[in-house]
Amino acid sequence: MASRILMTGVGAYLPENIVTNDDLTKWVDTSDEWIKQRTGIEQRHMVAEGELTSDLAYHAAMQALDNAKLSSADIDIIVVATTTPDDTFPSTATKVQKKLGASSAFAFDVQAVCAGFVYALTVAESLLIAQKGSRALVIGAESFTKLLDWEDRTTCVLFGDGAGAVILEKTEAPHEYGILASALHSDGTLRDILYVDGGPSATGDVGHVRMEGQDVFRHAVEKLSSVMDEVLVQADIPAGDVDWLVPHQANIRIINGMQRKLGLPADRVVRTVHKHANTSAASIPLALSEAVHDGRIKAGDLLALEAIGGGMAWGASLVRYGKPQS
Repeated sequence: MASRILMTGVGAYLPENIVTNDDLTKWVDTSDEWIKQRTGIEQRHMVAEGELTSDLAYHAAMQALDNAKLSSADIDIIVVATTTPDDTFPSTATKVQKKLGASSAFAFDVQAVCAGFVYALTVAESLLIAQKGSRALVIGAESFTKLLDWEDRTTCVLFGDGAGAVILEKTEAPHEYGILASALHSDGTLRDILYVDGGPSATGDVGHVRMEGQDVFRHAVEKLSSVMDEVLVQADIPAGDVDWLVPHQANIRIINGMQRKLGLPADRVVRTVHKHANTSAASIPLALSEAVHDGRIKAGDLLALEAIGGGMAWGASLVRYGKPQS
């Protein structure tokens, strides 16, 4: 009997410091109206001095464990998707492992920028199917404001910090819950439309985000539509059966475009971009956690997850959330 990988718990954490669009006008030439019209963003959270990506990840992980009614000792695999690790090495995941006291788990990072959570989810699912463990903790965590050029109004207004986490559990019981389909893609020829101009082997420093916004928007709409079609065909599920679209929260126009593509009503799409801005690998699990904890997403709901980011890298997953009643 084939293994089924369930998503049984979610958690999230946002830094306390909230920066509004009006706050940004104090140090960059922009306006609340300009930002909202182009992106839908109204505010973002920003890490405090001394607050690390691993701290955000730890708090999100603890909430996810509590939501799944598990302890850190129950976890076999920890995967952290991040573009903003605490250190060049070791991995942020091993630092989260230490903070959790999850001594029996193995831990590593995945780097696919804004698509990182979908990549990490698929990697963890594959490891569980390959019998490398029974439960995985998958975290998207970013201190993305550390990469911003605060004199570049085209990028610095777009991003925020935060973390989200999910618990995956393997089961052999026959049912239609869990991860039903996934697809991953990348195209390195598109590197120059969204990248950071620094790195250990290139410049020896962290660098700043650089982006060709119109090119990114065009590729995002095209590639997210295509990969969503791919997973729907893979699972043999019509788009109309999707209960919730939980998209990467980068731009409200891209989110609305995917809503129209799937033919979903507006109230079946989880939108947090106005509150969180683009939190890169953290954006999907942050949105997912909010919708689970406020009661919108319930066990048995079919979720469509999709994201695209620098690389370019993109992917999608279909998940029937929760655990079936025994």
